[in-house]
Amino acid sequence: MAAASEALGDTSPQDFVYGEEDFVLQGTGWGGEPGSAPSRFDRALLEGWSDRMERGLFRYRLGPLPTRVLPGPMSLVAQLNVQRGTERRPPQAVLSLRQPFDPRAFNFTRMPPGEVLLRLRRAADEGGGGGGGGGAAAPDHLLVAINVSPLERGHVLLLPEPGRGLPQALTAPLLRGGLEAALLSAHPGFRLGFNGLGACASVNHFHLHAFYLGRPLLVESAPAQPLCPARGLSLLRDVPAPAFLFYTAGPAGLEALARDVCRAAEHLTDTGLAYNVFVTRGDPPEGAGAGAGRGLRVLLWARRPSFGAKAGAAFNVALCELAGYLPLPAAPLFRDITEAEALRAIREHLLPEPQLLRLGEDLARLLAG
Repeated sequence: MAAASEALGDTSPQDFVYGEEDFVLQGTGWGGEPGSAPSRFDRALLEGWSDRMERGLFRYRLGPLPTRVLPGPMSLVAQLNVQRGTERRPPQAVLSLRQPFDPRAFNFTRMPPGEVLLRLRRAADEGGGGGGGGGAAAPDHLLVAINVSPLERGHVLLLPEPGRGLPQALTAPLLRGGLEAALLSAHPGFRLGFNGLGACASVNHFHLHAFYLGRPLLVESAPAQPLCPARGLSLLRDVPAPAFLFYTAGPAGLEALARDVCRAAEHLTDTGLAYNVFVTRGDPPEGAGAGAGRGLRVLLWARRPSFGAKAGAAFNVALCELAGYLPLPAAPLFRDITEAEALRAIREHLLPEPQLLRLGEDLARLLAG
């Protein structure tokens, strides 16, 4: 990889300046061919990603991956990715939900410059355009860098300036930047996510994952039970992993959405729980029959913390698996796994239903106050 990085020469990331006119407000459904009309953002990201693949900056060359939907009501999407299982960098040791950033451990300041594709920046005269009011602060600028051990084509990391040394804990300005990136894509399968400390974060240096998956997931459309309608908080139960659901119909709600998700996540940490987050286009909490178009769904999972890989586990349970997307490391597992087996493996990390319901009541009071 070092030689490939040198071969990249003076290639520098593209400044991607965007405004509200670049948001794809209604998104695209799954009725047409996914990606048939990519946005300016999609083109810039995917062209840069493919260029870095051709230049050999990844740990392996990623081609089409075997994919199947497991029989059953959850429509779990299983995908075989042997090389990610064998060639990705080993996860860092995480010992605490509030572990500080350690500059001596691997972090993104060590990332070769050629791995950075884009610098996302909101146009200067629109700093508050996504927050529903002129006084709203602009989202943090984000770098878009390749994930050198990709899940799928277009798998990237969204990073603040690495020199800031931020640990892997959500903040509202950074999450809002990620939410705006979601609205920049026209692809229905462009998803973002966050693995917190104790919830399969592999590097304790702030990063969001983003990737394209050409399959719908149940978490996009399943109806939810209202918990705090005034703050857009619901409980999503009939999905692979029950989650707290936040929703906004468009950019005017992004600042409040990011703030509420982060307040809820901080409450989980305060109570000794780890968390994962998943962002996707999706239906309103009432479901597709509500008559409105698709907006942004943000899922927040509370879970018992786990530190280090679990011995004997067939696969790690992080943001993808919780959402119903199973990247699997071995062909026999990909071939033979059933929905029931996958759900048992996923749900053993989650809270018992009574505890989840009590936590939902706590979050509703917190956000309503």
